[in-house]
Amino acid sequence: MQNDFELLASDQHSKARRGRLKTAHGVIDTPAFMPVGTQGSVKGASPRELRELNAQIILGNTYHLFVRPGLDVIKHFGGLHNFMSWDGPILTDSGGYQIFSLAKLRKITEEGVEFQNHIDGARAFISPEIAMEIQAALGSDIAMVLDECVPYPCEYDYAAKSAELTARWAKRCKAVAASLRDAHPAHSAAATKQLLFGIVQGGTFGVLRKENSQAMVELDFDGYAIGGVSVGEPEEEMMRAVESVEPFLPTHKPRYAMGLGTPPQMLQMIARGMDMFDCVLPTRLARNGTAFTATGTLNLKNAEFTLDKRPIEENCACETCRQFSRGYIRHLIKAEEILGLRLITLHNLHFYLNLMSKARTEIENGRFDQFRKAFVAEYKTRDAIPVE
Repeated sequence: MQNDFELLASDQHSKARRGRLKTAHGVIDTPAFMPVGTQGSVKGASPRELRELNAQIILGNTYHLFVRPGLDVIKHFGGLHNFMSWDGPILTDSGGYQIFSLAKLRKITEEGVEFQNHIDGARAFISPEIAMEIQAALGSDIAMVLDECVPYPCEYDYAAKSAELTARWAKRCKAVAASLRDAHPAHSAAATKQLLFGIVQGGTFGVLRKENSQAMVELDFDGYAIGGVSVGEPEEEMMRAVESVEPFLPTHKPRYAMGLGTPPQMLQMIARGMDMFDCVLPTRLARNGTAFTATGTLNLKNAEFTLDKRPIEENCACETCRQFSRGYIRHLIKAEEILGLRLITLHNLHFYLNLMSKARTEIENGRFDQFRKAFVAEYKTRDAIPVE
């Protein structure tokens, strides 16, 4: 498949990489964080605000957009970019994680997944072919293959069968993606240049991860994601899963650690050779009154901030910190004013995106490993962060 990824620099003391990925709607500098816009909207932030925060790419979810508003609506508006007024790159997840989370409502077969949707319980079916057709209709810049995400803990035999199924589905996804491109040569450049990433599964079993990564690489995707992490397993298992896959991934293709994570986790993953990340924590925790800082999280609901005139974080360049105090934001949250959660959301997204910008700079300057170690040592989570 096409190679639109350029490796610009590597860290001498870790596997951290600085790269650049070209897509139909723009260039993505890596390492990169992708704000999550599950239903065609990053919760609490407008497209203009995302651009001002220097978000390079956002994530949309195939399952949720398929269920609501439905493909007919999105096609009517000319694709997801037009529908949500976002002119930058979009990555669409295949829906595999939602299938995992709908365990009680779904049935998996070789053909695909039959499930009851979470809105009205209506029956629906997604196969590898349908997942590709949906993502082609959405017009995303990066599409993901349909995969099965196994739970934690998971027995070896089930994880093995699931990984093999994911590999077979991936082969079908690639075939139908190619046929869709061939069938619509008159489509826009965006439609014909949709990148396709494979997803490596295998649970917590290194040998399965190795076998599945080799199977994915043989299929020659535009990039490779590591799935089935951050599903409730201990952090050391999460790191081990990435470490067991990374040696088998080609250096000239982007690598995406799905559904991660806390700020220290992302830096640790960058040190292990990962390039792209998505996570709901910046927006989800903001709606609970929790803000990210370089020294950990702050629960702004706490009474200690009632009279605090300081910004969420000193020397932070985000609009929230330039204008508003902790005390005022606490008042908004306690009074259930929407502005409060929006202000924390904008700060948290800035924090995550700025962290990636710093990581890119430190890799270029040969100082990433020192930067990572110093950040992780300083960062202390004051309040428990829920697992996604």
